[in-house]
Amino acid sequence: MAPAAYADPIYPAPDPDPFYAQPADIADHAPGDVLATRPMPPLLMFPGTTVTMVKFRSTGSEGGPIAAVTTVLTPQEHQPGGPLLSYQHIINGLGAQCAVSRVLYTSDPNLYVKEAVALNVALRRGWSVALPDHLGPNFAYGAAKLGGQITLDGIRAAKRTPELGLGESRVAMAGYSGGGMATAWAAALAPHYAPELDIAGAATGGVPMNLEKMVRQLGFQPHPAFGLAMAAAIGLEREYPDRLPISTQMNAAGLSARNAMANGCTNEIMAIGAGHSAREFAASTSLIDDPTVISVLQENSLELYDGVPNTPIFEWHSPTDPLIPVDAIVNTDRRYCAAGVPVEVNLNSSPEHLSAAVLGLPAALDWVDARLRGEPAPTTC
Repeated sequence: MAPAAYADPIYPAPDPDPFYAQPADIADHAPGDVLATRPMPPLLMFPGTTVTMVKFRSTGSEGGPIAAVTTVLTPQEHQPGGPLLSYQHIINGLGAQCAVSRVLYTSDPNLYVKEAVALNVALRRGWSVALPDHLGPNFAYGAAKLGGQITLDGIRAAKRTPELGLGESRVAMAGYSGGGMATAWAAALAPHYAPELDIAGAATGGVPMNLEKMVRQLGFQPHPAFGLAMAAAIGLEREYPDRLPISTQMNAAGLSARNAMANGCTNEIMAIGAGHSAREFAASTSLIDDPTVISVLQENSLELYDGVPNTPIFEWHSPTDPLIPVDAIVNTDRRYCAAGVPVEVNLNSSPEHLSAAVLGLPAALDWVDARLRGEPAPTTC
């Protein structure tokens, strides 16, 4: 079967709110520069907390300037210079309504901040919490390096917003799954991308650390989570349209599924992809062996990135997680240990991916608390 004639990437529908728009002068700003702030209505899920959206300049996957957004929660207990936790929420999505800044205010019961309980624990400790929209303006799900850059620039921007009282704050980061991917990349990129940031520690859970392995694992046989692999391909094509042109390789069924999930969040993506495979949706599967395509996957695979964090790491996962390549996590932990990074590995008993987040998060927050208080980091290396 010949490849489909319609070959352009599909981008998300623009957010109608002009706050999210890309400014014409974006290139005149430095990474982390604050472009705009907006006070937001209080949220019942975070009592006693003010909410501020901060728009800032960041960097896209291939180095161009972009505008991104982080939402900063400031509890009544926060003192000027008190701690800041940048928490990278799971965003399994391709559309504007999947952004954390949107999900906080949605009435859709399928879209909610799953970690609200844990974040309230952090807020009651007097920490401010930043929640970046770490997929960027194109909702590039799967673009892991992008998520790391947006996370670091969101921290810079929060510290540069005077009314938030964070200029002298100690900073830590945390996240699970896709949010863990952004967190882990931020930790690895920080020494070169944001060397001025003094990050006390990063807690990363359930991180997909090798996208090539994950695509091969989820892509070629029918799989209940195939939608996530397809969404990652769509998201990466948005960031690398010339290097990963997957739309040119899709058949009519593939383009139909792609169009149906192009603005979807977790439920739509999972439902559209469940039980399917790349073989059903591809006119040709030659791209998976194309060196240019593989190089994009590898550039977003932390297992293969040669940089190491200069901050302690708390890493948790299920050793039997069926969704992500666990060996890639083990290899990355070993590499960090060999480089002298204090790594504490916490294995939990969950047999699957999402419940491992819940089981590991209390220990992760306790670990973050100790780092923010300046206690020496333990290691299981």
